[in-house]
Amino acid sequence: MKDLVSIITPVYNAEKFIEETITSVQNQTYQNWEHILVDDCSSDSSFKLIQALADKDHRIKPVQLYQNSGPAVARNTAINMAEGRYLAFLDADDIWFDFHLEDSLELLKSQNHKFVFASYKRSDENLNYIYSDFTVPERVSYTDILKSNSISCLTAVIDTKSLGKMEMPLIRKRQDMGLWLKYLKKIDYAYGINKTHAIYRIRENSLSRDKKSLIKYQLEFYRKVENLSFLYSLYFLLCWMYFGYKKYKK
Repeated sequence: MKDLVSIITPVYNAEKFIEETITSVQNQTYQNWEHILVDDCSSDSSFKLIQALADKDHRIKPVQLYQNSGPAVARNTAINMAEGRYLAFLDADDIWFDFHLEDSLELLKSQNHKFVFASYKRSDENLNYIYSDFTVPERVSYTDILKSNSISCLTAVIDTKSLGKMEMPLIRKRQDMGLWLKYLKKIDYAYGINKTHAIYRIRENSLSRDKKSLIKYQLEFYRKVENLSFLYSLYFLLCWMYFGYKKYKK
């Protein structure tokens, strides 16, 4: 029997996009998956939409938190529930192409890799491509991710049989980066797939694009989460600013 893939999706006020996101999972050529969607007390109809889809597909597993707790808690809740050998991540407004899981697992198994990720397209809320495709490097190390997080939360796939399950750090932003770094302390590299596997929606209210407001937070991440010295933190911050500028330059 094929290995089960556990798909991790935090949800907060995503009623405009969540059905399309779930449909992209249902359309995968690799069908042995469970999709754990953790609603973080949405004020819209997100959870009702997920429940309606779950009634028709037992692989969809809706969970609702009792209080708004942030994406790290939502993702960790799903990670702890996950029963699959592989963890895959997909945010509630993003879309996979139908070959994403099959191609990712093929690379993991054929090359005995433990952690893979892929390139993706970048669109606005209406799926108009507003930047060139983000093409990932062939491989990245712990130090590479400190300089620039090229592993997106919509294409990462991890073999937990080899690496175990880990939780994201309980921080407001950069939870995914914190998790990737945890794994990259155990292995030398995560491996990138050049082919575009997904569409990343850049929403109008996206805080991740406001780099100026994130500079202080990014420095604190290096200092408090990764416990780096001030000089190392400053060095990696400058790298992050440079690569961040290049990433979103049209």
